[in-house]
Amino acid sequence: MTNSSETAWPDVSREAAAGSVTEGSRADRAIWATMDVLRRHWVFALLVAAGLLLRIIVQIGYHPALLFIDSRKYIFGTEFSTSEWGSYDPIGYTLFVLRPVLMFGNLAIVALLQHLLGVGMAAALYVLLQRRGVTRWLAGLAVAPVLLDAYQLNAEQTIMPDVLFEALVVAGIVLLLWQPRPGLAFVILGGLALGTSAPVRQVGEALIVPALVYVLAATRGWRRRVLYGTVLTFCFVLPVVGYMGYSAVVLHYGFELSNMGDAYLYGRAAHAADCATLKIPADEEPLCPTPTQAAQFGVDGLVNSPYSPRVLYSPVDEQVNPPALINTLPLQKALAYSVIKQQPLRVIGDIAKDSVKVFALTRDTDEGDTPISRWQFQTSYPYYRPGITPYGYNSANNVFKKTGGGTASVYRPAAILLRDYQLYGGYTPGPVFLLALLAGIAGIFSWRRRRDPSGRASQDQSLACLLIVGSAVAVLLGADLYEFSWRYQLPALITLPIAGALGATAVAGRIRQRRLAKVAAAEVAATQDASLAGTASPVPLANGAGTANPATLANGAGTATAVPLSNGAGTATAVPLANGAGAGKANPATLAGQADELAVAGSEQVS
Repeated sequence: MTNSSETAWPDVSREAAAGSVTEGSRADRAIWATMDVLRRHWVFALLVAAGLLLRIIVQIGYHPALLFIDSRKYIFGTEFSTSEWGSYDPIGYTLFVLRPVLMFGNLAIVALLQHLLGVGMAAALYVLLQRRGVTRWLAGLAVAPVLLDAYQLNAEQTIMPDVLFEALVVAGIVLLLWQPRPGLAFVILGGLALGTSAPVRQVGEALIVPALVYVLAATRGWRRRVLYGTVLTFCFVLPVVGYMGYSAVVLHYGFELSNMGDAYLYGRAAHAADCATLKIPADEEPLCPTPTQAAQFGVDGLVNSPYSPRVLYSPVDEQVNPPALINTLPLQKALAYSVIKQQPLRVIGDIAKDSVKVFALTRDTDEGDTPISRWQFQTSYPYYRPGITPYGYNSANNVFKKTGGGTASVYRPAAILLRDYQLYGGYTPGPVFLLALLAGIAGIFSWRRRRDPSGRASQDQSLACLLIVGSAVAVLLGADLYEFSWRYQLPALITLPIAGALGATAVAGRIRQRRLAKVAAAEVAATQDASLAGTASPVPLANGAGTANPATLANGAGTATAVPLSNGAGTATAVPLANGAGAGKANPATLAGQADELAVAGSEQVS
């Protein structure tokens, strides 16, 4: 009989075992690699975990998404046959996000996508900082505002274009800074990303300035500078002109990004004006607000309030039959230019006053500012009458019904938690922004010449600070030129802390190099002093003919003087010292050998 356990079967078990070992080894390697990454980047990992947890709470707390006053404009703005909302602001957000997502989902999917963009921005900036030599803990702290700031979380849950705008700015910056010197492909992609931000928020137009300055400064050779600068400008302008063409041909709003520029120009100028001393025509005087009106309405109220002078003023042209109302937009524009020409310092001061509010310790608003409560979590679903109401045609539920479904609801425990977190420390204090800005500016001036040992790396860091600080100033100050809103300060989260981290790294590197240079200079000076002041004991020459002083016979110090030859045979002629022209400390053994050579040479001469 045959024992079945001894029967020769094909070695299938061994092959299976080998396969399982291979698969297990791959899985083990992946697990260990992941653990190693988490161990080395534990600060960033903890911040990402906290950011994801907060975003999950936000999605649970407010369903399906938060709506704002302008949300309807972006949702329905492309219905140009029944709405003119799309002409007020560029609606690239509608074209790039809302329309594609709503083809298969609802606004909850849009909010989820925006939360993913928030985490993605933090990851991209962290990797960029690591590539630029920033330490892990500092890079983690620099991206913490994007992950943890409650105002950023609120914006991600709200159907508004701000998060998409931030993502495009981050994409452009990362692409341009990915290499120490940007290649042509990165210049093309970076220009397209930054240019696409303008149809999302018009202030993105200003980003061409820092981007172009950076590319020209970072590129070597005038031919390459001309090429890269031209390519960047073309790629930046392409999406802007494309959207303007779409606005003119499809939306019938005209070849422009927005028609609200003149209205906000009036609002800013009228808010800063001293109407008592302003010299303007009589038909413009009703448009100039009193000091009380300017303080009460603010820039936003002077533009949008139904009780502002520009809305209440309705002049009639009686020269036509029948009499007709006069369009006051040209008068508003003329008033604005009059204020700028006659009272420029008042306008500059008004803008400067708004531009420093971002550095305040707490998030407060002055009289006339857009209420910050619009960007704070509420314990009940927020409504903004008459645009977003609890009931009726403009109700939030009606908006959700037309955009894929959903019912406006709030999970109160989560809402209370988020509101307390936001009001009691869950935001980035203004002094942090100020310190980051100062560090970024210091990083710009850490520039060193290329012939310095670390000059190339220093220039790369300095130029990176220049791009990011310039981008921050462009988008923040560009918005403040028209009006201040805490919503428009969100790009500070993605720019100023990053610039601060790069600037601190650049300054620390500069200080380190100076210390090393001082230490090296001290060591060289000490060596030279020891070489010049040091002496050695006399070395006897061959056959007792005399002694040689090592200081005199130092390498390269000149030629040896004539010495008496052995047995009184005469003197040796001068012989050049060995080892060339270098100066150094004499070696007694070497000096002895040189003395013997002198003696031999003298004997040969006598013979």
